[in-house]
Amino acid sequence: MYRPIARLGHTSFFNEIKGGIMIKITLPDGSVKEYDKGVLVGDVTKDISMGLYRAALGAVVNGEVKGYQEPINEDASFKVVKFEDKEGKEIFWHTSSHLMAAAIKELFPGTKFAIGPAVNDGFYYDMDLDHRFVPEDLEKIEEKMLELAKKDLPLERIEISRKEALDLFKEEGQDYKVELINDLGEEEVITLYKMGDYFLDLCRGPHLLSTKAIKAVKLKSIAGAYWRGDSNRQMLQRIYGISFEKAKQLEEYETLQKEIEKRDHRKIGSQMDLFAFHEEGPGFPFFHPNGMTLMNELLDWWRGILNERGYGEIKTPLILNEDLWHRSGHWDHYKENMYFTKIDDEAYAIKPMNCPGSVLTYGSSQHSYRDLPVRLAEFGQVHRHELSGTLHGLFRVRTFTQDDAHVYCLPSQIKDEVYKMIDLADLLYKTFGFKYSIELSTRPDDYMGELKDWDFAEDQLKKALEERGISYELNPGDGAFYGPKIDFHLEDAAKRTWQCGTIQLDFQLPQNFDLTYVDEDGEKKRPVMLHRALLGSVERFIGVLTEHFAGRFPLWLNPKQVQIIPVSDKYMDFAYDLKERIKKAGFRVEVDSRNEGVGYKIRSAQLMRTNYMLVVGEREEESGKLTVRNRDGEESSGILIEDFIEKISLERDNKDTNPSY
Repeated sequence: MYRPIARLGHTSFFNEIKGGIMIKITLPDGSVKEYDKGVLVGDVTKDISMGLYRAALGAVVNGEVKGYQEPINEDASFKVVKFEDKEGKEIFWHTSSHLMAAAIKELFPGTKFAIGPAVNDGFYYDMDLDHRFVPEDLEKIEEKMLELAKKDLPLERIEISRKEALDLFKEEGQDYKVELINDLGEEEVITLYKMGDYFLDLCRGPHLLSTKAIKAVKLKSIAGAYWRGDSNRQMLQRIYGISFEKAKQLEEYETLQKEIEKRDHRKIGSQMDLFAFHEEGPGFPFFHPNGMTLMNELLDWWRGILNERGYGEIKTPLILNEDLWHRSGHWDHYKENMYFTKIDDEAYAIKPMNCPGSVLTYGSSQHSYRDLPVRLAEFGQVHRHELSGTLHGLFRVRTFTQDDAHVYCLPSQIKDEVYKMIDLADLLYKTFGFKYSIELSTRPDDYMGELKDWDFAEDQLKKALEERGISYELNPGDGAFYGPKIDFHLEDAAKRTWQCGTIQLDFQLPQNFDLTYVDEDGEKKRPVMLHRALLGSVERFIGVLTEHFAGRFPLWLNPKQVQIIPVSDKYMDFAYDLKERIKKAGFRVEVDSRNEGVGYKIRSAQLMRTNYMLVVGEREEESGKLTVRNRDGEESSGILIEDFIEKISLERDNKDTNPSY
């Protein structure tokens, strides 16, 4: 058990000095309430409704997630969150990471703790200890977590001086906490969270009021993680977990995980012979003929869409002089993610982004205001240095293709161009049956350029969304270093979300590269630049599509559309004649002429997720009518050949996601 903390001389949140200063809290319905400065999030929630207080976990205050224990010291927007909200899950899972640490501290005394955040799918904690965790340990830790949770341990927020914090964690031998404290700014408020007498952690929060809400826990995996992501530092042990308010939620989660495992794009990619990875190039995908068919179908369709909407396609070099990347800002803001080389004793970089090449293309010609907007699209291959431990199939690679586009426009054209891009995104995602949500990310700490330009850019994107009545979540501080952005988050068939598309507004690159156009008075002016990638990484999008459809791609996209299976060699000629008729209609069709049984051939076609199988023999040859078998094993008999071709042609041309048979 943790030693008493009373002697530290800390300042508890219960001892906030109000001072008579009033602040205004604005609720989602627009109503405003006034409270003393320092009022707790929990007290504001109670004032709204005791029922809401009991059901909720915390609130989003001025865009920041806070637990009930935290004070509010300024005028703020206020939105209460529950477990079903992503912010509510953040509070719940962050507390669960502390609960796991408390359990590990009980079971493995002497453990040194590093960091334990909530993540998109649960939580983790990084630790340093002599014991090497094995899967059997996870069950013991789960049991201890639930045992502690039942004790209804309160989470107390404590403000503490820098010296007290350093003394405390030095005495406890918690070296990683000491390093974190030393890296904090001198003026930064240092807070601890105390979980009963079992665990005390350096932490900003947010947290639950107590552990009693945590009713179900699953520790998922054990991994290694370098301290602070630095391969020259200590390798720590990381345990990933997830937790819920009810046991039933855990059961539903585990059922969903089994479904997700079936959809693993790496496994399906191997089964369908789409792509592979080799030791000679970790993180560099190899696309096979089937995978290239899939990619080319996707990109040919998308190229046609862009062509109809006034985009000109360009192609820019993979390697450009280092000076370019200094001018673009990538050298100062993105260098650690880049690869470098030398040519003729001069320094060059392999491009991590396509934008500077597009900028040079625009700048190579003079432009009038009448030319704008200029829309340049590029399916450009980029390379980015990713740590080996972060690589994951097509989702995290070191080289990929982006469906980049850069639009150069007048300030007065910004909103209209953003509208067009949003409409493009809507067309793209609805074609594949994706639901999506939108997030607006604003200026990061590591930004480039002038504040006034950032303020204008953020205001333009907000107006574009709000004037169209588009709902969005604000993501403060997560913009690109050169501009704010709108991100599109897709929800797949397994209820997971993926960030794919992005629209970014940029005043910096046009200035850095002195881009101009001539206005109606003959004066040179600076254009505004919009970056746009809606597939995002083409490789990643293919990975998402593979898992969304579980490899059962729509007919128009699928590398394997029709498989003809003759019951014996006697009907091979009929099979090949049928193949030619279907091929002339523009389909990918094959005859399985192997010396194998019909059942084996059907199973092979199903493993390849072939849309339609035609088993042909005497009856089909004599009648000219087909038995059409889909990949679910359902059969439709007595189908005229011409009717089959007509029906699947409509399915293909309409980009239907539901099969015709």
